[in-house]
Amino acid sequence: MDNFLPFVLLIGFIAIQRIVELFIAKNNEIWMKRQGAVEFGNKHYKYMVFMHLLFFVTLCSEKILLNRGLSPIWPIFLAIFILAQFIRGWAISSLGKNWNTKILVLKHGLVIRKGPYRFLKHPNYFVVTTELLVLPLLFNAFYTAMLFTILNFIILSIRIPQEEKALRMLTEYDEVFQDCHRFIPRIVK
Repeated sequence: MDNFLPFVLLIGFIAIQRIVELFIAKNNEIWMKRQGAVEFGNKHYKYMVFMHLLFFVTLCSEKILLNRGLSPIWPIFLAIFILAQFIRGWAISSLGKNWNTKILVLKHGLVIRKGPYRFLKHPNYFVVTTELLVLPLLFNAFYTAMLFTILNFIILSIRIPQEEKALRMLTEYDEVFQDCHRFIPRIVK
């Protein structure tokens, strides 16, 4: 149990972070809907939320039941996690009031092309994908890492096309992102 405190502290940090993000998202949702934003993808949203909640339950369960300890390369996993948090904050601040956990699009709204969006179409999904892999591996929770990498792939294979379709319908998304990849950063133009 010598690594239980770091686990509790990290999970506590993430829980507080997610609660703050939900408040930000709710305020942004109210603002966007007042501006006339249209919501897309609400059928899959509850499954995405459930998957994220289940991730933490599964991670905590695997940690408590199997308690394999920290990974021998935990500093690398922790550094990746910390870097992902900076990218998350950068993405959220770049989108400003447009950032949300739901797919909300303003008709003829400006497509954000600053911050990490200069390099990736979906930096926040890149961060989430990274976290769902790195967090369990940090604590040798291999079952959680495998299961939620697969579940996240399934959710994102539904969500990203719906989000891109919504953006194509209501904005100049294709013109702005014609030379940008979904997950592979564009280094040079």
